[in-house]
Amino acid sequence: MSLVRFRKSPLENLLAPDFLDFNVDNLLNDRLWLKKMNEPALNIKETKDEFEIELAAPGYNKKDFEVTIDDGCLNISAKKEETKEEKDENYTRKEFSYASFERSLQLPDSIADEKIKAKYDNGILKFSLAKKEEAKKQKPKVIEIS
Repeated sequence: MSLVRFRKSPLENLLAPDFLDFNVDNLLNDRLWLKKMNEPALNIKETKDEFEIELAAPGYNKKDFEVTIDDGCLNISAKKEETKEEKDENYTRKEFSYASFERSLQLPDSIADEKIKAKYDNGILKFSLAKKEEAKKQKPKVIEIS
């Protein structure tokens, strides 16, 4: 024997069975998945002297980006709006699109804020985050095992 959700009328079974089986967990997961889809992919690599960050953002222009550092956080955002209009004597066609994203990264204390460089090329926004001199000089401490 299995349990079946009670519906008030047979019509409800035909019209909206998926809607009536609403699940909050699925809704939240779907919204988080959609948010992740909208965020550009990010690669972070650490070398001895710096961190290198690559952010995939094809289709944008350099002027579409805004990059700030606030309270130890690197904030990257972009907005792009396009409108197209085609006129003929019999019709007018307008199209528009809008795209945007925001990413924020908490920077470690070892980053020299004044030496951060950014470059946008072929759909990739690249950052070079130089480490402070005192952070470069630290070598791993070797611990003897007894």
